[in-house]
Amino acid sequence: MGRTLESKKLIVDELKKLLDQAEMALVLDYQGLSIKEMSDLRNRLQSKNGVCKVTKNTLMRQAIDGDSNWSGLHSLLSGTNAFILIHGDVGGAVKAVQAFQKDTKKSETKGGLYEGKVLSLDEIKSIGSLPSKEVLMAQIAGALNAIPTKTAVGIQEVPSGLARALNQHAEKN
Repeated sequence: MGRTLESKKLIVDELKKLLDQAEMALVLDYQGLSIKEMSDLRNRLQSKNGVCKVTKNTLMRQAIDGDSNWSGLHSLLSGTNAFILIHGDVGGAVKAVQAFQKDTKKSETKGGLYEGKVLSLDEIKSIGSLPSKEVLMAQIAGALNAIPTKTAVGIQEVPSGLARALNQHAEKN
């Protein structure tokens, strides 16, 4: 028995809500993945603020119609697609997808969309290679912390250097 018009409308509404929250979308070819493997992918994405949705391309077309941010997905809507919708830690979620693909060797990324721009596979790989948000924040904090430390050392070095120079001068005389 097929889906009713009401259930299709509910699915489209849910997709629209997820797209409103998402910053990035990846499209994967999920053909050949088992239910257990799909559950594994969903679990990996859950901790990274990502959602994996498997839906018909026609329903996704209806969800993105009229939304200029997601219109680039039209070119990716063919075949068996799983849609990874990410908000928050984009790099972490892409890494989770890449790790899953490396482990299973069954799924391929067809493409992605970030801030209205269609991404190539190389751009998606680049996003996955970026350090996590927490690591970047730690690097920035470390750099900011180094500034006052270096300033204090520099300020302390002026009188110390002067004292050494005077001491050397006094020893010569």
